[in-house]
Amino acid sequence: MKAIIFSLLGWMVLPIMDGFAKYLSADLPVLQITWARYFFTVAFTLPVMFFFYRKQLVWSDKPKLQIVRGLILLCANVCFFYSISVISLAKALTLAFIAPLIVTAFSPILLGEKVGLRRWTAVTIGFIGSLVVIRPGIVEINLASLAALGTGIMYGFYLIITRKLSTSDNPLLTLLITGLVGGLIASVIVPFIWVKPSLNQWSMMAAIGIFACIGHLFLILSLKYADASKLAPLGYTEIIPNVIIGYYFFGNFPDNWTFLGLFIIIFSGIYISRREISIKET
Repeated sequence: MKAIIFSLLGWMVLPIMDGFAKYLSADLPVLQITWARYFFTVAFTLPVMFFFYRKQLVWSDKPKLQIVRGLILLCANVCFFYSISVISLAKALTLAFIAPLIVTAFSPILLGEKVGLRRWTAVTIGFIGSLVVIRPGIVEINLASLAALGTGIMYGFYLIITRKLSTSDNPLLTLLITGLVGGLIASVIVPFIWVKPSLNQWSMMAAIGIFACIGHLFLILSLKYADASKLAPLGYTEIIPNVIIGYYFFGNFPDNWTFLGLFIIIFSGIYISRREISIKET
């Protein structure tokens, strides 16, 4: 029960970060918002880890893989923050939900895992769900929708690398290195596009980092009590606060096509997750 509570808390907190990012995107560059997400996350995460988890922070056995993971997540964050600056939070998140499908599609190549016909069928159906949301040929495809889709693709590869690292590196160390990689790279770029924030904008930029830190810490705590594969379907609950924030603060409510695509993608993702669990248990 603790695992479920911590996981749900994590997925309820993270959309608040997205809401602040969308609000700030009207006045600040996406790269500056991304920098804030990393800078303040590291600023709040590092003291927590140093004082409470110092003994667990042993250097990585796979530093190159850690850096690649950090780079992929940085690109995914830039794409997602750009997408929500143009399209609704719900539509962007729905398209990003294809990440588990990407994991399943590429795990035979990158992880050496066997994927049967049923899961391949689920991946195909999930991809159809993303097409329902975008509706190519019916609605003009914009760069923001492609960026949201790109977020899901990159996040899928990020999850594959996370699986590889889970057997060797402590998850807290992985979280810290990921933040440092993204923060350092963003810090090199951000001076060239910097827009001076107001005091209110500074507080929102800090809030992005705080909520990212809290959300990921809740997810890490949930993994202490249950396997990631069993908790994976709970990630789809993120859409609930996402829709509420999008409607209440930005006046965006998903249309019927987005809801239909969301249902198809979630159904496919949950089926894949349950199938993986059943295979592991046999």
